[in-house]
Amino acid sequence: MTASVLLAGCDTDQVSLATNAKANQPVPPKLLAAMVEKDMDLQSPILVRLFKQEAELEVWKQARNGQFALLKTYPICRWSGDLGPKVREGDRQAPEGFYSINPSQMNPQSAYYLSFNTGYPNAFDKALGRTGSQLMVHGDCSSRGCYAMTDEQIAEIYSLGRESFFGGQKAFQLQAYPFKMTPVNMAKHRNNPNMPFWKMIKEGYDHFEVTRQEPKVDFCEKKYVFDAAKPADAKRDPVFDASAKCPAYVIPEDVVAAVRGKQAKDEAEYARLVAKGTPVARMNTGIDGGMNKIFAAKIPEGSTGLSEGAEGTTLQMLAMAKAPGTIPGHVNPPKPNLDSVASAPAPQEEPVVAVSAPATGARVASAQPAEKSGGFFSNLGRKMGMGSSDTTATTPPPQATASVAPATTTTTPPTAASRLKAAVTRFVPGHDKSKEAAKDAPKPAVAAKPAEPAKPDTRLAQTRPALKPSVSDGAGEATQIMGAAPVISSNSFDSRFGAVK
Repeated sequence: MTASVLLAGCDTDQVSLATNAKANQPVPPKLLAAMVEKDMDLQSPILVRLFKQEAELEVWKQARNGQFALLKTYPICRWSGDLGPKVREGDRQAPEGFYSINPSQMNPQSAYYLSFNTGYPNAFDKALGRTGSQLMVHGDCSSRGCYAMTDEQIAEIYSLGRESFFGGQKAFQLQAYPFKMTPVNMAKHRNNPNMPFWKMIKEGYDHFEVTRQEPKVDFCEKKYVFDAAKPADAKRDPVFDASAKCPAYVIPEDVVAAVRGKQAKDEAEYARLVAKGTPVARMNTGIDGGMNKIFAAKIPEGSTGLSEGAEGTTLQMLAMAKAPGTIPGHVNPPKPNLDSVASAPAPQEEPVVAVSAPATGARVASAQPAEKSGGFFSNLGRKMGMGSSDTTATTPPPQATASVAPATTTTTPPTAASRLKAAVTRFVPGHDKSKEAAKDAPKPAVAAKPAEPAKPDTRLAQTRPALKPSVSDGAGEATQIMGAAPVISSNSFDSRFGAVK
């Protein structure tokens, strides 16, 4: 009787998942055409790479020659945290490293349209005592430690993963990086405390770059090992344990030679960039994550946060471009962590008065002069309750007299608002400083008017819209099929894996 009940439960669950139209959307025709052009089969294996700084997700697919080729690059709508790996539960960090995605990690009933679990923590993370759970790649453009796409984007990515499982791939690899592991990025971040970890995962990045094959990943002695094989005289494959001593293993000579050649070129370019004084990237722990420029351009007062876009493009240039999917009304663009800004020591803040700093021999990221407050920052300060209608640190103007005394320069302690501005200003691409300069230009004395009270920000009161229907082709083009009963093929993804949670 018990077995019958359990079997009935499984059957019921499979039927329920099999009618999930979102999880069974077909691969869009444009992607199918791209596969034909690149000599790929629909159900050949895939591989996914993520880059925080560029805010991009790449889907690679195996071509008929056996090598992986880039199928499509998706701009990431939102990721949270900072550059660097996830360390503990609740730190809002999106993970970095190498992870394996099998069918049981695919979630067709996600509250964020569709999703798949990254598999964090892996054996390496666990060996270091790192904690966290339910770190996803999902839709809805909302992140608290995840990589968030639009619903239309995740529908495509999900369908590609589903078809690769139909083709026999047992799991696809997810590679998550802080940035593209190029010499210029390594030079910019050379002083970052995460650099030892980044150099370690760059080894796997290089293996994929030179072979265009999914690198085999193992762990031992609390480190990553890539493409390990048993020695010629060994009778069995080496057994790896993330916390134990590494077993005897070898790496194929052709792979070693190719990787060493690439790394030699990278190191030479890195040394050249450092020698010529490539600026060190700022440490911006007060900013919560990033957003691709294409999305930031569509949001009032949007910011890319810790992400960077292609050089030569601005938010104004992208404002007329078509967004790759629907941006929900509750989207939360990257903003400074107010607690971090308020608790930061004053001497490390940007100066209130612009003065020339004495030259030093060390190559460090010098603080930029503080910009005048006003416009965007004035409004932001009022919304955050950190100042009156004017957030600049100045003293009240003297009453008008028959003669005008020469202006004197005074230095006042930084206010909370000016410190907020100093942390935010460099993360608002496209901000028009000429308007601020015009506002701050001397004007004839006029009768002072009482400051108008700040208008409350009602955007946060918006309710979360219902999940959107699936898409069939093209960014942002939806097809109303959620209410319809889709035709499920005999090799339906949900019918095969629906019982696996």
